[in-house]
Amino acid sequence: MAGWSATDIPGQTGRTAVVTGANSGIGYVTARELARRGARVVLACRSEARGTAAVERLVGEVPGTEVEFVRLDLGDLASVRQFAATYEQAHRQLDLLINNAGVMALPRGRTVDGFETQFGVNHLGHFALTGLLLPRLLGTAGARVVTVSSGMHAVSNIDITDLNSERRYGRWTAYARSKTANLLFTHELARRLATIGSDVVAAAAHPGYAATNLQTAGAKAEGRRAAESFMRVGNRVFAQSADAGALPTLYAATAPDVRPDSFTGPALLGWRGSPATSWRARWALDDRAAERLWEESERLTGVVYEGLKR
Repeated sequence: MAGWSATDIPGQTGRTAVVTGANSGIGYVTARELARRGARVVLACRSEARGTAAVERLVGEVPGTEVEFVRLDLGDLASVRQFAATYEQAHRQLDLLINNAGVMALPRGRTVDGFETQFGVNHLGHFALTGLLLPRLLGTAGARVVTVSSGMHAVSNIDITDLNSERRYGRWTAYARSKTANLLFTHELARRLATIGSDVVAAAAHPGYAATNLQTAGAKAEGRRAAESFMRVGNRVFAQSADAGALPTLYAATAPDVRPDSFTGPALLGWRGSPATSWRARWALDDRAAERLWEESERLTGVVYEGLKR
């Protein structure tokens, strides 16, 4: 992995990738670099205006690329189902599903379906999306599912008895729990895929500290100008670029030696640098917790992974 960069991405011609939250930040960079290597890319974004603008920008940077925008609101399960149906009608294969979109440290809120926003968007939305697209993934040789977590998962384990933070809400704790959920989802998905002998690889990645809009969104939503300014200064002084932050995701999505249930992040203390195997908290590898979260996620979303029963 040492010194690995976007120029090391293997050719992706003939492959199709779905990248959630691809209108900006590491999602956009991920989509752009896959397109540069020949992949057909679907930008799955909530905002039509930003998604369309991202398509125009990408075509300008990678002339001749095959790219399209399809609306996806991970905070609305009806939108997730519509996206999956639209995708299945238009595409026979799915080589890469990059579960990248996310929200961070928002004030207490609810998704359209009544879930705590960070848990609902960061975990449940992607859980439902992956399950609905599972037939395409299983039917595509060498497919991968890469879910973007965070080093912040180390702040808190999930509370299986209070997944929606109803008893007590802390914006950073809720974020950390959603990122732990991402890792437990990857852990259980990899185990279930192995059980049926599938070659689909489920892996996770994190960007370290990368300068994107994610850091400022929560403070901006609450009108906390001092906190927003503090985050902007941190992005300028300490963070690596979105281009660098996307490398662990790109590595997990394309490098030939990626193992199921691996977790890739920046090499230097998980903060910045070339992609490397990342440390994870022990609770993010808990078999029983992963199974229980899976069962609750199926119940909450109504999306059952047919063919991947325990």
